Amino acid sequence: MATFTVRGKNIEITPSLREYVEKRVGKVTKYFENVGDISVLLTVSKGRHIVEVTVPVQNGILLRGEEATMDMYTSIDLVVEKLERQIHKQKTKLARRFRGGGFKAEALKTPPVEGPADDEEYQVVKTKRFVVKPMDVQEAIMQMNLLNHNFFVFRNSQTEDVQVVYKRTDGNYGLIESGN
Repeated sequence: MATFTVRGKNIEITPSLREYVEKRVGKVTKYFENVGDISVLLTVSKGRHIVEVTVPVQNGILLRGEEATMDMYTSIDLVVEKLERQIHKQKTKLARRFRGGGFKAEALKTPPVEGPADDEEYQVVKTKRFVVKPMDVQEAIMQMNLLNHNFFVFRNSQTEDVQVVYKRTDGNYGLIESGN
């Protein structure tokens, strides 16, 4: 049985809510032999009930889903559907990645999800080359906003590491650092 970390932001996690989360989100564990600690964040903000789920499976693969509706239980149901669609859509690639076992493809009984065929390779349709200039994080965010992009790759002038700043859906900014 998978372990859960259920946290709430602006909401009290009642025993019945925790039980519902574990029952519904726990459904994704049937696709994998080993699942790490499942992290669930329930947030209420401006009347919206937001559910963020992160499921670490073996080989460094992370499943992540987020949904927001006006009802917490509906958000939970929708995020589980989203995670299952991700698994269905990527089933061939997952089976290839877990060749020695770990992915239970037989658990996928429903018809395939609309979209590109599972056995297709990802197609790169455009390649860009540019010089990664040294700058600080604030300058990188400014440059990203000036270009009207959602992310920006730069070399941190203090650490010399290549990093990425990005605009989050909540309007804030994120920073991706390499994990050396």
